[in-house]
Amino acid sequence: MAPKRPQGAGAFPKAVESPAPLVQDEPPLYAALDLGTNSCRMLIAQPKGSQFHVVDSFSKSVQLGQGLESSGKLSRASMTRTINALRICRQKLQRHNVQHMRLVATEACRRAKNGQQFINQARRETGLNLEIISPEEEARLAVISCAPLVSTKTRQLLVVDIGGGSTELVWIDLTQVPRRERPGAIMRLHRGFVQDPGPFAAARVVDWISVPLGVATLRDQFQDVDDDAARFALMSWYFEEHLSKFSPYAKEQAKEGFQIIGTSGTVTTVAASHLGLRRYDRTKVDGLRMTSDQIDKVIRDYLNLGPNGRKNDPRIGRDRQALIMSGSAILQALMRIWPTNRLSVADRGLREGLLYAQMSADGVLEDAPY
Repeated sequence: MAPKRPQGAGAFPKAVESPAPLVQDEPPLYAALDLGTNSCRMLIAQPKGSQFHVVDSFSKSVQLGQGLESSGKLSRASMTRTINALRICRQKLQRHNVQHMRLVATEACRRAKNGQQFINQARRETGLNLEIISPEEEARLAVISCAPLVSTKTRQLLVVDIGGGSTELVWIDLTQVPRRERPGAIMRLHRGFVQDPGPFAAARVVDWISVPLGVATLRDQFQDVDDDAARFALMSWYFEEHLSKFSPYAKEQAKEGFQIIGTSGTVTTVAASHLGLRRYDRTKVDGLRMTSDQIDKVIRDYLNLGPNGRKNDPRIGRDRQALIMSGSAILQALMRIWPTNRLSVADRGLREGLLYAQMSADGVLEDAPY
């Protein structure tokens, strides 16, 4: 007699479910858009430790300020180009469902008679709310973007942001800040150039200036000069004349403990040329320290190439070649006024400053050394 099959035999065993791990929320996404005289650039990023991780980006030469020097107004063609670029930015913001953003316009919209009118038009046609920020805020945002590059040995710091329509210089005294806290003291400037330090030692802003000359506006001033070398020399000395009201201009500075950080397409292009990069690599450029002699050699090479040679030089690129000599003239003037052994190259600027400021204000960045 065959044994009886036990009741329930052959049934699938009931799975014992382990409790599912809690799914942690993804860090929020932040966006920063910088609409300058020459370019429209945007970053979308999420906080990661004391830094951020870039999720998406956009950059396009729109030449918004083209013809501004002669007419005092933004042209219809430049506004159309810019709005087309802004539409692409809006698509990226919608695709990533970005809720935290700051979208700003700088010198071209500040100076143009129809600057606010253009901002209103951009809002109607793209749905993006851009704001025209002051020169002081532009300078402050450029400074805090460079906080991770500030050396703990730095006592006096000069941050230079060479833009398309203006150049911002900020001189900061860090002598009263403990060495380890110096990069963090720069980051805290997102609250303002003058602030109550609270429990922390504060970086002291000695002086700052926004010179209404950038790579595009300085080039336009001397377009009627045919000789390439003469035009370069005139641009450099003309820019220096605009620094007379900057208080550190007339004072001799000690080299020891002095750091100059340059942030702009000019500075990164000079660095890429020095490294001989045929394809730009941010990881090799951002944070690079160049000597004065190395910078001078690159600029001499640019002059020796001449206009046609610069157009065909892959290290410069076609988008940058029309502006590289005016930017180099500004850079040479700065290195002439404040002789220093080294310049720190920053592939960062207003967009990064906007991201740091938003994330710091929301408390989503870790308070860690850089």
